[in-house]
Amino acid sequence: MFLLMGFTGDVDVQVFLFLLFLAICLFTLIGNLELVVFFIGDSWLHDPMYYFLSLSSFLDACYSSVVIPKMLINFLLENQTISFLVYAAQMFSYDIFGATECFILAAMVYDCYVAIYNPLLYSVNMSLRVHVPLSIAFYVGGIFKASVHTGAAFSLSFCSSNEIRTFFYDIPPVFAISFSDT
Repeated sequence: MFLLMGFTGDVDVQVFLFLLFLAICLFTLIGNLELVVFFIGDSWLHDPMYYFLSLSSFLDACYSSVVIPKMLINFLLENQTISFLVYAAQMFSYDIFGATECFILAAMVYDCYVAIYNPLLYSVNMSLRVHVPLSIAFYVGGIFKASVHTGAAFSLSFCSSNEIRTFFYDIPPVFAISFSDT
């Protein structure tokens, strides 16, 4: 079991932070999902650039929905423990969405490069047979990166101190409580 230390022990601050992060979570989810529906629904926005933007919006919604719900629960409960396997699963999910988001951003840069460098061949260079397999490769790459990082982090030996001084699932706090050679 890990103990997520979070922000503070003051009840008034925790209530304020709960309401603040709840509002941020709702705006993030609603805004990103609206963008996805907008890009899918409008036939003028079916270019690769908008396809990558819709993937990025979807991943951002998933990315924030991994961290914020457990953090909101921890604001309300006195017991802020999380089991080893749940922490590993949430770190794995957090890492998948984060890595895939970075790969999508790299594809968006490449898409802009192709559009500016060779605009007459843009529709050939960024056709469906190019950007759909590219998107699948991003998800596979994100899963691979998350598997390697999460597997490496949780193959370590941990000391008796199980306090993680953060509110979300990242690898450096796990390294900090490990007594193995990282």
